[in-house]
Amino acid sequence: MVKKRQILVIGNNADGCTPKHEKIAYDVGSEIAKSGSVLVNGGLGGVMAAASHGASDAKGLTVGIIPQDYSTAANEYCDIVIPTGMGLTRDYLNALSADGVVIIGGGSGTLSEACASYMYKKPMVAIKNLGSSVDPYIDGYIDHRKNIKIIGVDTAQEAVQKILELISSQTV
Repeated sequence: MVKKRQILVIGNNADGCTPKHEKIAYDVGSEIAKSGSVLVNGGLGGVMAAASHGASDAKGLTVGIIPQDYSTAANEYCDIVIPTGMGLTRDYLNALSADGVVIIGGGSGTLSEACASYMYKKPMVAIKNLGSSVDPYIDGYIDHRKNIKIIGVDTAQEAVQKILELISSQTV
């Protein structure tokens, strides 16, 4: 049996999530499902719910790793809910669960997840021009270590295509 690819989607929670973010996230979730990959996310609202909804509608598998200690906090589109009770520390579980990361907008929580992913050298792509906390690092590195470049893309389809390429080219 071959392990399925696990792609983490991060971005705006319900606060700050615009219809544009939701549409892109929905499309990213759908593309992830169509690729046969598992969608992993923080399991809450905004980008997380929209990506989960897209993956669910495309008959994909969704996993929500939530900060709360009760599963009912997860969005309705999570097939598997992992209630951590860890608060925002769960960002590291999200990063470590991912083979690659797609970033769709986001604030400080998204930046925290991107930094965790960066420290573990997880391939990352970010949708450009969404006013994200990650914008200063798109097509560059978060710090002097140059662990992994955050690749900028324009569309949901490009994001999933590129992250699949990056995952395939990475050696463990």
